[in-house]
Amino acid sequence: MKKYLKPYWIFCVLAPLFMVGEVCMDLLQPDLMAQIVDKGVLAHDVSRILSVGVKMILFTALGGLSGVLSGVFANIASQGFGNDLRKDLFSRIMSLSFQQTDRFTTGSLVTRLSNDTTQVQTFIGLAIRGFVRNIVMFFGGVVMLLRLSPRFALVAACGLPFVGATVVFFMKKASPLFRVVQEKLDGVNNVMQENVAGARVVKAYVKEDHELGRFDAANDALCATNLRVQTLLAYMGPCMNIVLNLCVVGVILVGGITVKTDGGVTPGSVMAAITYLSQILMGIGFMANIFQTFTRAKASAERVNEVLRESPAIADGAEKETETQTGTVEFRGVSFTYPGGAGGEVLHGIDLRIRKGETLAVIGATGCGKSTLVQLIPRFYDATAGQVLVDGRDVRDYKTEELRKKISFVMQKTELYSRSIEENIRWGKPDASPEETKAAAAAAQADAFICDAEYGYYTPVTEGGHSLSGGQKQRISIARALLKPHEILIFDDSTSALDLKTEAALTKALRESDPNATKIIVAQRIATVQHADRILVMENGSVAAIGAHEELLRTSPIYQDIYASQLREGGAA
Repeated sequence: MKKYLKPYWIFCVLAPLFMVGEVCMDLLQPDLMAQIVDKGVLAHDVSRILSVGVKMILFTALGGLSGVLSGVFANIASQGFGNDLRKDLFSRIMSLSFQQTDRFTTGSLVTRLSNDTTQVQTFIGLAIRGFVRNIVMFFGGVVMLLRLSPRFALVAACGLPFVGATVVFFMKKASPLFRVVQEKLDGVNNVMQENVAGARVVKAYVKEDHELGRFDAANDALCATNLRVQTLLAYMGPCMNIVLNLCVVGVILVGGITVKTDGGVTPGSVMAAITYLSQILMGIGFMANIFQTFTRAKASAERVNEVLRESPAIADGAEKETETQTGTVEFRGVSFTYPGGAGGEVLHGIDLRIRKGETLAVIGATGCGKSTLVQLIPRFYDATAGQVLVDGRDVRDYKTEELRKKISFVMQKTELYSRSIEENIRWGKPDASPEETKAAAAAAQADAFICDAEYGYYTPVTEGGHSLSGGQKQRISIARALLKPHEILIFDDSTSALDLKTEAALTKALRESDPNATKIIVAQRIATVQHADRILVMENGSVAAIGAHEELLRTSPIYQDIYASQLREGGAA
């Protein structure tokens, strides 16, 4: 992660330099205080007290200014580091394929983007100042102790091994737990994300208590792990204070004996020695806190790097010459198995060619591979065998951006964003004019209900589109797809919430407003597919039949069964 600090190297240099200035001013204070005691108070010299006191005030002000500047520069570096890292991490997350985001889980990715990045950023800010401060304080304090009396330095030397052993012991115990804490936080975020997104389902099935139990279990696990870490670290402070106090007692004893036997050591020197000793040992204590932060940040950095190192499973292909045909789609011996393969082969030996401007409908039983088939076209997944070609080129030869610009995809699950209806429709073409936006909405049979809304096209949409009905959300999604420039238009069971009259009007509008686009419509209803140029009937991941509606009614038993069942239920009336 060094590259994220490079743009801020000047601040990384200035912050420690000013911190050295602050520490130097702190190290002068005990010596000046000793002068006040020995040469001012004990000698009854008021002028000496005043002159040295003024020096202390000036040095304190100078040290304070240095500390402020050090803090400002350290924060500029750490905040810039965190900002750049978070942007890169989000960019990498957006480039991952569906199978990769499924493997990480949404909750874990949210934790890595927010909490883990913040942990690393906090350590950077602390380290830029803290390491320098405590190192200079330690060695400066040792020098000043030796200057006062080697005996005082000897007392400090006796206490240092115990302090060091205490820090090493507790850090070794706590370090493995920091990654566990972050993983437990993943669990909490996963439960929260699922329940916020699926709040309506939870309420509909009266499962609030069940989901509260899930959240309680995840939160209790996080709390228990955090408590173990904090309990361990809570012992460290008192242990270090015991050593510090014993060393102070040692300095007082040595100082008292030395004052009696050696006139070179004064009461002011003893006071200064106690202060220097406290600075040395407390500096080590602060270093322990930095190591604690480092250990936590190291665990977080590893989790962040796992995402940054993840190469997108869907990689760009090499650029080739512009194709001569547009809007054609072809499957050559395509088979597909989802990563992990738990569900077995989803598609098997698909051979299919869709002509430019053709409307192909795909129908079949639930789980037969209809949605999987169309998701291979924009490379949401890659075929495990065979080739998928768009405009005569293997989709793996395209740059993904170039490929997906050719395609408008209306998802099975409608996704809208917290912005106005107009902005949601213009999502794929931000520079669209109001007239173009309105025309797309009219073709999608959405214009009427939008105009009836309180603010028309500027009506805000709540998070997830919960302020709209299912049919309204689908029509806005269809309008968004129609407005986006495209050669191929894919509907993945995206008219299921529309009534038959609205769907018929939509089908007619599509034929009239978008005649040159190749259309692939995945559906469950005969009424949706019967007017397509051809209908692909799928069974168990394979092509069972293909042809026009009337032809399939004569030749395909599977299509006949679907038609008969829906006719009995009134679905094709």
